[in-house]
Amino acid sequence: MQALANQVYIEEQYPGVTLGVIALPHGLIQIDAPPSPEDGRSWRAALLNLNSGVERLLINLDGHPDRTLGARAMDCTIVAHEKTAETFRNRPNTFKAQGDETGSDWESVVGLGSIRWAPPEISFTGRMSIEWSNFPVYLEHHPGPTPGACWVILPEPKIIFIGDLVVKNQPPFLASSNLPLWLKSLDALMAGYQEFTIVCGRGGVITLSNVEAQREKIASIQEQIKNLTQNKAATVTVESLIAPLIASYKMPAERQRQYSQRITHGLHHYFTRHYHPTASNENEEE
Repeated sequence: MQALANQVYIEEQYPGVTLGVIALPHGLIQIDAPPSPEDGRSWRAALLNLNSGVERLLINLDGHPDRTLGARAMDCTIVAHEKTAETFRNRPNTFKAQGDETGSDWESVVGLGSIRWAPPEISFTGRMSIEWSNFPVYLEHHPGPTPGACWVILPEPKIIFIGDLVVKNQPPFLASSNLPLWLKSLDALMAGYQEFTIVCGRGGVITLSNVEAQREKIASIQEQIKNLTQNKAATVTVESLIAPLIASYKMPAERQRQYSQRITHGLHHYFTRHYHPTASNENEEE
């Protein structure tokens, strides 16, 4: 567990997303959960060593399975944006691991089986504040990677958790994204939080250069998709974008297949959602 400030920590040892925790006199505010139940139990045990009150709150930064599959194992009240809560209302009650190939980290977790989702019990629309100490913790809606993506902002220690807005040394998840909103959220981050410690959902602490690199990549993908659609190309020609995008990332050999699947799945679903929309996929989160 890495300390970023007094009573603010992150953990990167579990497969899935970067976890966060804020230990306050009133209790623990946890940010995301590992997808594996076994890792969830280990994480809960580690949190017992922190000096905090008895209350527990879990914030889901969006509805992606990598950060929400293990939410029930954390055994506490869950908070998320209303669009994320809506995602759970559109899902079956139980998750079943069926060998999906989305390039998500949960797909490499052994023995997941069937898991009951834990929908958020508290949701918000624009902004929410949690005042469990002498400094508030803010939750803000910043869509782009998903409709319900949000940030956790700590103004006093100047730390911000941004979820999948930026991913470090790996391709982004595109299936549930809105690229124009994604760029808008990246611009807001670069304009308003230059002096903050920025924690991304996959890769831990990052710099503004990482944010700028992510913006360039998202802008490039948007431009390529725009050119493709303006040429009135058939949906199948999305294949022409996949290989160049895969080639643009330096992937470790052990991640080559996973990240290639992520890009392929993401682009296909992006085109389906934005150019062949249906009511059933409108609010999906990857």
